[in-house]
Amino acid sequence: MLLLYVLALLVFLTVRAQQLLPGSCSFEEDTCGYVSDPAYAIWTVNEEGRFITVDSAFMDGKEKAVLASPELELLDWSCLRLVYQITGSGSLQLHLRPENENFDYPLWTSTQPSDSWLIASVDLRNTSNSYKILMEGRPGQETGNSVAIFEIHIVPGYCIECNFEEHHLCGYSNQWNPNVNWYVGGSVARDPQSNLPDDHTMSNERGHYMYVDSVYAKKFQEVAKLGSPMTTTPMAGCMSFYYQRDQERGNIFSVFTKDQLGHYEEIWRPDVYATSSWKLVQVDIKAPHPLEVVFEVAFNSPRGGYVALDDISFSPEFCSSETEPTFDPSIANCDFEEGFCRYYQERAEGSVWNRVTVKPNAYRIGDHTTGSGSFLLANTRFTSRPGYVGRLHGPFLPGNHKYCLRFYYALHGFRKIDNALAVYVYDENNVAQEKVWTVYESSRDIWTEVDITFQKPMPTKVVFVSICKNFWDCGLVALDDITVSLGDCRVSAGLMQSLPGRCDFETGDCGYTQDKEGDMGDWMRMRGQTPTSYTGPKGDHTTGVGYFMYIEASHMLPGHSARLRTMELRGSAEPQCLIFHYHMYGSGTGLLSALLHREGHDHDSLLWRRRGEQSISWMKAMVDYTCEDRHQIVFEAIRGPSIRSDIAIDDIMFKKGPCTDPGDSIPYSGFSENFNEIEY
Repeated sequence: MLLLYVLALLVFLTVRAQQLLPGSCSFEEDTCGYVSDPAYAIWTVNEEGRFITVDSAFMDGKEKAVLASPELELLDWSCLRLVYQITGSGSLQLHLRPENENFDYPLWTSTQPSDSWLIASVDLRNTSNSYKILMEGRPGQETGNSVAIFEIHIVPGYCIECNFEEHHLCGYSNQWNPNVNWYVGGSVARDPQSNLPDDHTMSNERGHYMYVDSVYAKKFQEVAKLGSPMTTTPMAGCMSFYYQRDQERGNIFSVFTKDQLGHYEEIWRPDVYATSSWKLVQVDIKAPHPLEVVFEVAFNSPRGGYVALDDISFSPEFCSSETEPTFDPSIANCDFEEGFCRYYQERAEGSVWNRVTVKPNAYRIGDHTTGSGSFLLANTRFTSRPGYVGRLHGPFLPGNHKYCLRFYYALHGFRKIDNALAVYVYDENNVAQEKVWTVYESSRDIWTEVDITFQKPMPTKVVFVSICKNFWDCGLVALDDITVSLGDCRVSAGLMQSLPGRCDFETGDCGYTQDKEGDMGDWMRMRGQTPTSYTGPKGDHTTGVGYFMYIEASHMLPGHSARLRTMELRGSAEPQCLIFHYHMYGSGTGLLSALLHREGHDHDSLLWRRRGEQSISWMKAMVDYTCEDRHQIVFEAIRGPSIRSDIAIDDIMFKKGPCTDPGDSIPYSGFSENFNEIEY
């Protein structure tokens, strides 16, 4: 049965040879330079050619099979179209492996089983560095499960572009409706009485286009939707397409974008009822996150006419010179390490918000960024006045954008937290448009993350407001690490979690493993405060209410160790940067080390170490290292002389080095001589 599907699809999937770029393969005669990674199971070419597969019966105890392309250097934007099939259960993932990096970047994944071949479209951004494409197949363990790849086509241009001449329709899909649907129009064989147009691409009857007709509409507002493949990388520019529209009794034609959360946003609708010839449309698209373009037609009756669509293209240049360039919202980012950035206070209110630096110690938390850096603190200079109002204004942001605002705050010493901190959106006239967030209840002395999604039609700015009505009820409000990005916070949060080499332990252990050999303790995944008083963190570093890894000293004896290994890293000739946050608070705190374990070596190399109590804060470590062999990073914690020796780690990240931030630059092991010292 599988072979019949292959033969049927082979007739349809014909792409002009001159369009194919390096990395394309139909597996007719060979694998075109694609090779199986010997560390995993083997991909096997079908005896009769035409596809390559990995089957559950031939996994040899391995979890996956990895197929790597030859080294590619695609200088212009291109689109990878993959024809695949998952039989039974399993998954197929595409990764990009840049030269001289430890990690592979996920591009696309599917777990959708099918009785026929499916098509995926994946955008490949232009880059000056060479890379490889990886196909990772994971068939389910049961007999009969398999993952197969029929064709890999890499063509110039963007994946949302299409002239509908190939039968795969560039990955566009129809949302099925029993009565009205998008169909392929054109070709020689058609009803001579049809009023449908000739194709726009070839200007004759032999070309193809997409159309939807009202003849079978039975209900009011029956809708047909044609959706593009989901983009896999941020895009900004001009989308063009041609359409014809015949409206006898009524149809509604609109173009939308749809994000991963299923939210629609209309970006265009026609300004004329009917067109007698193909009409060009150009509309700007700004896609900071993955989205698809949806062409939607709704009919009011069987006499609603038709809509035809052809020649969708995309340019990185905006359609009109009046269109504002892609806005970089990072102008509103600030970690307050070098100053107030673009934030300012109202002069009439005085300096309620002060930039301070707390020496790392055992009594007061430092900043969120590094533990020893700077942050903003409201109500820092106590006076006899009854209270205060402090407004911290951010820079203006253009209207008609969806923004994700993230920041961290901490409270200390409040009797009542009403009005302690709120966030408003102000317009250009300095008028508050909306209160978008306020703190209702919060743990004390923990940096807590807040994310807010907002959108206004006019230019706006974010204003942080702290109000103290009765001085004796007020405490300290701390603010740090403000970031603003385009798009919905829920989408960007998912993108951040999918970054390679990043682990915040929010959804699991990231594939990290316990080193049992010689260990007398374990790293445990935990949220909230550790059970032993006067040791360990009160919350995680990521959000304040999430998860972290730690050793529980009361379950160990002095000198006992626990070792946590990262997943295996590929190795690179270029420097790599290891970043993580650690927490070492407690009078009996022992030793924390980051070690480099090379494959095949008996001894680990020391990369970084801290001994004894450091601070009640989460502290940041940044470590440069180079290793060309397969390796792992090992976090080793050794319990100190008392049960107050909990040690924790969180937010581990690897990136291409060298580290650009001095990060953990504390030259001593211990704490400040003045435990409560604050520098203004």
